[in-house]
Amino acid sequence: MMENREKAILVGVQIKGSRDEEFDYSMEELGELAAACDVEVVGMVTQKLDRINGSHYIGKGKIEEVNTLKEMMEADTVIFDDELSPSQIRNLEVDLDCKVIDRTILILDIFARRAKTKEAQLQVEIAKMQYMLPRLVGLRASLGRQGGGGAGLSNKGTGETKLELDRRKIEEKIVVLGRELASIVGQREVQRRQRKKNEIPVVSLVGYTNAGKSTIMNAMLQVHNQSEEKQVFEKDMLFATLETSIRSIQQSDQKSFLLTDTVGFVKKLPHHLVKAFRSTLEEAAEADLLIHVVDFSNPNHQQLIDTTNETLKSIGIEDIPTIIAYNKADLADVPFPSIEGEAVYLSAKQKVGIKELTELIRKKIFKDYVQCKLLIPFDQGQIISYFNNYAHVLQTEYEENGTILQVECKKSDFEKYREYVLN
Repeated sequence: MMENREKAILVGVQIKGSRDEEFDYSMEELGELAAACDVEVVGMVTQKLDRINGSHYIGKGKIEEVNTLKEMMEADTVIFDDELSPSQIRNLEVDLDCKVIDRTILILDIFARRAKTKEAQLQVEIAKMQYMLPRLVGLRASLGRQGGGGAGLSNKGTGETKLELDRRKIEEKIVVLGRELASIVGQREVQRRQRKKNEIPVVSLVGYTNAGKSTIMNAMLQVHNQSEEKQVFEKDMLFATLETSIRSIQQSDQKSFLLTDTVGFVKKLPHHLVKAFRSTLEEAAEADLLIHVVDFSNPNHQQLIDTTNETLKSIGIEDIPTIIAYNKADLADVPFPSIEGEAVYLSAKQKVGIKELTELIRKKIFKDYVQCKLLIPFDQGQIISYFNNYAHVLQTEYEENGTILQVECKKSDFEKYREYVLN
């Protein structure tokens, strides 16, 4: 027997002067976020205002309209497209006599459902507690209302199970979880330092949620004959991946690089989440190259590009060389695969354009390679092994004084073994 799905009315305010298409897309996305929480959207109410109503977010007339629509559609939840203040939630729940939630708690709920690793679970829990802190005073009833059970918006951790916690206990819990998270983050920083020491180039996939970052990573692995065991989880849904995935993309000429994939972005991404996931997002900050993945089939793709760029800037990720990967080009009726300057049009699902993307990546990250000829004495066999493993050996010859290697190698290796270079 199927559980009854929660029914919700969506409510948004368009500030005068803002673009209609941006507001329309934000409301459309709010519906997708609700669907990701198993909530059925049965109606929508919007209003144009000079500024947000401080006490109720919307005007009194619109509250009556929401109430009428709620009763007509038998909805039990009203979802607002912005983060509401504690007083707004309290006032709206009194006037609407139902559960009231905002965009922030909706996204937090999705993150809680998607988090699989210990790190992601800690990050989400910290973000939810930070969201709760200013909403404790006078909001016991409201928070209890938000903590429903069964299908729909469970808001794990923000409902009745947390009502017994006072501000001090929550703050203490945040500190404890923060220490646990710092320990995990510390391990990743050690790994990051080791990668830098080994001079392995790092390429990071960034972009709006559901743009196809994980699909591109899997396509890269398949095209370059990597083991299927290395495939990452991918699915056509918002925030399918919260965990950082790192895979080595092996190249036949030993010019290999690491490809990383992190959490996707979304419009009005809660600052609590950005702060909590900062350590995860720093994988992108340490990259040698960013691949900005864009869903080119989305008519609002320029908005998605802008949102991603704004989010990256807010966490200090700037001035890193970037390639734009216009994914899902097969759905956008444009010629592909094709390269235009710093951009490539491709279809990760069809694995078309992946080789072109790889070639663009290689041009960006392997600039410091040089070709040279070296004479390696026979008693220095470890040097020959090193070049076989970490350089592209073009030719090997044997002479009475040693082995002659013609190689394409990193400039740093050229300098390191300059004494063996033949002029």
